[in-house]
Amino acid sequence: MSTINLTGDTFEKTILDNDIVIVDFWAEWCGPCKQFAPTFEAASDKNAEIVFGKVDTESEQQLAAAASIRSIPTLMVFKKGHLVFNEAGALPPQALDSLLDQVKELDVEKAIAETQGEPQA
Repeated sequence: MSTINLTGDTFEKTILDNDIVIVDFWAEWCGPCKQFAPTFEAASDKNAEIVFGKVDTESEQQLAAAASIRSIPTLMVFKKGHLVFNEAGALPPQALDSLLDQVKELDVEKAIAETQGEPQA
């Protein structure tokens, strides 16, 4: 699957309507963003079950502000509507692959229950 452009109008619906969504916050003038773009695109081609979204922080300034983006690139990963990863900086291909594998394996409901101190059956 190729990447999709996310806007203030489509961001929340995309997060809520898909199992796993990874979002790259970037800008045209950002050198590291441009260097990371091929890695992000290649990962999207290998992981068709994941939605890969990009947010141009210049054209979507309100969305970037709402997401508390302080530096770019910033990656956010959502699983079942929950933010499970949020980090500034470009990842090398192996690290991105590893992150995606970990997110696929993550039992998000169990992780949320554990952080809230609920006993597990």
